[in-house]
Amino acid sequence: MMRIEISRENTLSIEHLVLDYNGTIAIDGKLINGVKELIDKLSKDLKIHVITANTFGSAHENLSDANINLAIISRGNEAQQKADFVNSLNPQTVVAIGNGANDALMLKISALGIAVMQAEGVSTQALINADIAFGNIADALTLLINPLRIAATLRV
Repeated sequence: MMRIEISRENTLSIEHLVLDYNGTIAIDGKLINGVKELIDKLSKDLKIHVITANTFGSAHENLSDANINLAIISRGNEAQQKADFVNSLNPQTVVAIGNGANDALMLKISALGIAVMQAEGVSTQALINADIAFGNIADALTLLINPLRIAATLRV
């Protein structure tokens, strides 16, 4: 578990990290360099989940030795499937990271939603529903390793 104090009145108790796969931790089905090491580091404090429709069919192979729960969803209505997954974990204990329109709802309902803009870009719906946005996944994951950065960004 990770406790993130945003302010005296707002402390997050995070148990789960939910990651979209393609466009977020992978580009064109290939895991982004350095992501697995950051996930391994975070898995000491959080339960890591990767949720994907597995468009390129490479998620199992690329994540086989990572300390994660891989959830493959069916194509069609992916946004609702991802939101249902987050709801099954208790959204108040979830940090979600994604980039696509099908990630927007899970970003909105999570205790902390993070949008990333990489080679695929980021949908405006994901950006609007995120609490924080980053230019790459390494910075987003490093934020969770250094949670005081979260408070500095979100404190009002």
